[in-house]
Amino acid sequence: METHPSYPQLSLLVSKYPSTAGSLFQTYNDLLLGKFYNAVKSQQWRDLQIVDLGEPCNRASLQGRRPAHIAVEDVDALLHVVPCFMSETISLSWISDVFKALSNPESIYLAIATEDSSIVYYKLSSGIVKPVV
Repeated sequence: METHPSYPQLSLLVSKYPSTAGSLFQTYNDLLLGKFYNAVKSQQWRDLQIVDLGEPCNRASLQGRRPAHIAVEDVDALLHVVPCFMSETISLSWISDVFKALSNPESIYLAIATEDSSIVYYKLSSGIVKPVV
């Protein structure tokens, strides 16, 4: 990980939160370098930043904007992505703490990384949200 070109941007928070370093590293590079391979269009997020969530979350999150050609919502909406491992135990109180640490956005994306380096993104909304029909 230390020899990867993206490591300098992550190094402070990787050393601060070593237990979540792998999921942060995977998710950051997925958002920064990811591609839609079947369409061969770049999926690089714009304005990607690393945010320290501090206590009690004990991890970093990412925020940025989707590429305009794939944005299904407001093109300039700032989205929040919280990396974690599939093996982690996540509680409702922890999710509530994440929302508070991010100043209560409408939604966040939980980036669940697995041992084989695949990542699944789950959108979590604050409160009860009526599904789109």
